[in-house]
Amino acid sequence: MRTSQVLSEHPASHSITLPQPNAINMGKMRAVVYEGPFKVSVQEVEKPKIQHPCDVIVRITTSCICGSDLHMYEGRTAAQPGIVFGHENMGIVDEVADGVTLLKKGDRVVMPFNVACGHCLNCEEGRSAFCTEVNPGFAGGAYGYVAMGPYSGGQAEYVRVPFADYNALKLPPGTEHEDDFALLADIFPTGWHGVELSGFRPGESVAVFGAGPVGLMAAYSAVLRGASEVYVVDRVPERLQKAKEIGAIPIDFSKGDPAEQIKKKRGGREVDRGVDAVGYQAVSADGNTEKPNIILEGLIAVVRPTGGLGIPGLYVPKDPGAPDSNSAKGYITFPFGKLFEKGLTVGTGQCNVKKYNRYLRDLIIAGRAKPSFVVSHNVGLDEAADAYTKFDKRIDGYTKVLLHP
Repeated sequence: MRTSQVLSEHPASHSITLPQPNAINMGKMRAVVYEGPFKVSVQEVEKPKIQHPCDVIVRITTSCICGSDLHMYEGRTAAQPGIVFGHENMGIVDEVADGVTLLKKGDRVVMPFNVACGHCLNCEEGRSAFCTEVNPGFAGGAYGYVAMGPYSGGQAEYVRVPFADYNALKLPPGTEHEDDFALLADIFPTGWHGVELSGFRPGESVAVFGAGPVGLMAAYSAVLRGASEVYVVDRVPERLQKAKEIGAIPIDFSKGDPAEQIKKKRGGREVDRGVDAVGYQAVSADGNTEKPNIILEGLIAVVRPTGGLGIPGLYVPKDPGAPDSNSAKGYITFPFGKLFEKGLTVGTGQCNVKKYNRYLRDLIIAGRAKPSFVVSHNVGLDEAADAYTKFDKRIDGYTKVLLHP
């Protein structure tokens, strides 16, 4: 299906009622709190306060549940109970510190999941995901994520935004495009980033492994950017159908080796670029056996000599639930000899959201992009625990969930 058809046929974004301040206790708010593996709850916690002259406090209108949140939810990270989840956040500026010059109370904003200072070497070079100031000893910061700094998440009524002039992207006032704009915090830019990392050029062919929200955004980005063919590999029928609806060619890896399936469709030819939108919790064809290296093997097999791989899928230094001792330490085995033989280039790392979000916002405003086709559910904040359970189990059609306080 042509992209223009998808855009014209997609229903309008959900109507959003802006949340009101907590009238019972202005010093408290509701938030999604991690209690332990497979358990979150909505609790009353301290409302964030201005801590620095460059801060703003944002009243959340939409926060998203991300597949990366599931890594913590499932106990596959070092996350400790008490962390407030939520790194995909948008809302209305509620308080403004004295040092903020570009924002005012009442502005509608969306924040990159990256918390960044804006003035370190990496930020100055457009690599805001690898800011060296906001999280000492670790390159990069984020809201509500383990090891990513002391920044509370936005699956809550409010969130504190540091270095707000740099980190908050202004949006048109009102509620139009709420679902689309919410995806500017992470998955739309991350999908675009995956294609960018691969070295893609218009007219080339692309294979995207994984048809979760990021994989679908990568495929959608490749379509928007002028790919000649886009293949999307997954085993979940609903996801593969979504890929087909945006003009991609679905490949069901439960029916055979995906690289061979793609090459057969191309008369034996490999593709120009490949994107890993899965990461370290990849599974084999049966859907039950974890194989952290299976996506890397598939990409190396399906991308042509001197082609490129983009890897925005998450890999971690330590994995408490890994299937083997090497993977537990972040060591992934893959055919490096074949990678070398084919002269493949590899780009990897978290998305520098600020590099893309302004332009993707304007594509949405212009009607050229509508990434909200991946949104499956809009629910109230108080329904978060149930939403996490269903999203984690991939039941009742839960694929991308938006929370509204």
